[in-house]
Amino acid sequence: MSNHQPSRRHRVDESVRLFKNPLLEKLSHVHPIVPLLVWSPVAGWLIWRAVMVHGIGLGGLALIGLAGLATWTLAEYLLHRYLFHFEPKTDLGRRFIYLFHGVHHDTPQDKTRLLMPPAGALPIIAVLYLIFWLVLPYPWAEPFTGFFIIGYLVYDYIHYATHHFPMKHPALQFLKHYHMRHHFSKDPGRYGVSSPFWDWVFGTYPDKSDRAARR
Repeated sequence: MSNHQPSRRHRVDESVRLFKNPLLEKLSHVHPIVPLLVWSPVAGWLIWRAVMVHGIGLGGLALIGLAGLATWTLAEYLLHRYLFHFEPKTDLGRRFIYLFHGVHHDTPQDKTRLLMPPAGALPIIAVLYLIFWLVLPYPWAEPFTGFFIIGYLVYDYIHYATHHFPMKHPALQFLKHYHMRHHFSKDPGRYGVSSPFWDWVFGTYPDKSDRAARR
């Protein structure tokens, strides 16, 4: 059975209990404003340090900003495709993937589980920050991480909007339809949420017949 198949049928807006422990269960939910309140000060502080402490100019900041944002879009695609849609062989693995992403496919309109709770995002950001420090020369890791976090927040709120807002602008309508097809069609692919770019690069973009059917 796919790790995105529910053990029983739930309403799309239902909230499924994940943990018997009430504290863990509470931590698995998040109000939509919380990621913005938690992560935007972190991103702002890292970018502020780049300018005021490390003396990085606007040109350098713009370049590292584009690199950080672009890297986030790639990370968004790779995490969604290879981690969140990984098909484990063990019960423990299936439980892990269900906690991270399967529950979202089970009840995709649950407003408190559309965004990553800070308790889950913190260790991921910490590991990525360490990797950026190891890969990038000093002091570029700080602004790179700041813009990477901004990309993550943009993704988070585009994702929330695709599930809960009409999104009348043509570009936003496209993203909404694209993501809803990921949830409700049986065709594989469409792992990008904030952009279909990497789906196009890696061949998981819908084919011409699919796009024609959408029209």
